[in-house]
Amino acid sequence: MSAPAEVFDPDLPWRRARSVAMRPEPFGALVYSFSTRKLSFLKSRLLVEVVEALADHPDVPSTLEACGVSDAERPAYLRALADLARSTMLERRPLEVP
Repeated sequence: MSAPAEVFDPDLPWRRARSVAMRPEPFGALVYSFSTRKLSFLKSRLLVEVVEALADHPDVPSTLEACGVSDAERPAYLRALADLARSTMLERRPLEVP
């Protein structure tokens, strides 16, 4: 049985799941989960950049800002990231203790 899907809260820190590999492609990337054996497609190079940058930022809004995602595009990116979290392609990072 696979791990339960994460409830996506963009105000928390996230990262690509450790059991997930990404292979760059001209259209974006192939994403494969070794734990669930699920294959997904990221159909945007910018979305690939966002997924990879999640680990470097304290939350999703700061990641989107750093990657240059426009205000108009943000709802679509939030939906895409929430879908990736539900499918366990993303995981929450532990909160950093000061």
